[in-house]
Amino acid sequence: MRLIVARCEVRYTGRLEALLPEALRLVMIKSDGSVMVHADTGGYKPQNWMTPPTMIEELDGAIVVRKHAGATEDRLDITITEVLSDVTHDMGEAAALEKEGAEVHLQELLADAPQWCGEGFRLVRREWPTDIGPVDLMCRDGEDGWIAVEIKRVGTIDAVEQLTRYLDRIRLDPAMDACRGVLAAQVIKSQARVLAQARGIDCVEVDLAVLRGEREPELTLFAA
Repeated sequence: MRLIVARCEVRYTGRLEALLPEALRLVMIKSDGSVMVHADTGGYKPQNWMTPPTMIEELDGAIVVRKHAGATEDRLDITITEVLSDVTHDMGEAAALEKEGAEVHLQELLADAPQWCGEGFRLVRREWPTDIGPVDLMCRDGEDGWIAVEIKRVGTIDAVEQLTRYLDRIRLDPAMDACRGVLAAQVIKSQARVLAQARGIDCVEVDLAVLRGEREPELTLFAA
């Protein structure tokens, strides 16, 4: 991981345009191609960022980060006027993040009963690998179509973005270019539902007590 503390201007161009005027900032470049620009305020969220896969070039006094998004290109131009610190650390082999509590239990239960994620679903594999991380469940439906299922305790906009990135990578395989996405969670935020719908991702709320067999599922009554 490379950490650069520098006085810089950051310009983003692509699906929209944004400019961070010259100021002292932390530029974080990870070995997977992630680039994040932080200020000393704003909590954990960067002021601007680019997710992998990216192409990073260093020119005289500038770092240029490019990412192809379909027919368009997203680009970060980081123009540096003064470097206070530039250090690189070898982080070694990164262990996968272990999910805890209800989320990991939810994944285990849904792997045993994938039909709760969608009618006719059958499990192909848990932790289906992609080059940016594993999808929780990879399933096939009754028509043998591929479905990537991401499981969260609470479904948020970040969860939709994460599943979108996985789908982008999975669909690069011509045999899986029609792969669908499902976000399964105990609770799904309304904003996440709106974004998921716009991305063509289905949302499923699941009841942990029902999956455990501690309670019968509620019946839905239909009027004649």
